[in-house]
Amino acid sequence: MTVEIINLGLPKSGTTTLKDALTRAGYSVADHRIKSEEDPDDPDDRVFVGDLMYQGLYKYGDPLALLNTHDALTEVSFIYGGNSVWPQCDHAMLLALRKLHPRLCFVATRRDTEQMAHSIMRWNNLGKLRLPLSTVPGLPVGYGHEIDEQMIWIDGHYEALAHWFRNDPLYLELDVAAPDAQYKLARFLGRPLPWWGQSNINPEGPSARGRGRRQDEAG
Repeated sequence: MTVEIINLGLPKSGTTTLKDALTRAGYSVADHRIKSEEDPDDPDDRVFVGDLMYQGLYKYGDPLALLNTHDALTEVSFIYGGNSVWPQCDHAMLLALRKLHPRLCFVATRRDTEQMAHSIMRWNNLGKLRLPLSTVPGLPVGYGHEIDEQMIWIDGHYEALAHWFRNDPLYLELDVAAPDAQYKLARFLGRPLPWWGQSNINPEGPSARGRGRRQDEAG
């Protein structure tokens, strides 16, 4: 199996919606972690997609060398255990992927910038603690506590991708909330998508805190 599509979107950009849509279309999807490769007897064992990409790049010369059991990667960044890993922001990573896999499709899921920043702030401790306290490309330690700071970071990421992939027919920036999002993605992939909707909806209010991924690992 060969990876056919990688999502370069930031957390809370619609990555889980993309995962569910591709899964229902028949793709084998790796999203954030690969739990099937983790030790079930070790609660601290984590196999992150982003970590495997960097191992592949620096140990084997190919970011996808350790990901040949999947054909789609829908969330590649993570902050966990003192590590802050962002393959979608790394030009060396993107250059290697494009050179080694010229037919690879890239999608960048996104939403309205302000809505996305608010969603990041509400998602467990992602916006309030982990982003501001971690080394993140384009968002140095100490920044990201405020919505306005996150909006600068979000817009900067997608502008950088648009510049990097300019005139590349195998790149699609996808507004997941657009009425034609399902059609655009299906046309881009050349494959029917039987489902499109909204997944992993942000919990509202304090009673919902802690749901979903562990607060110290959510990407």
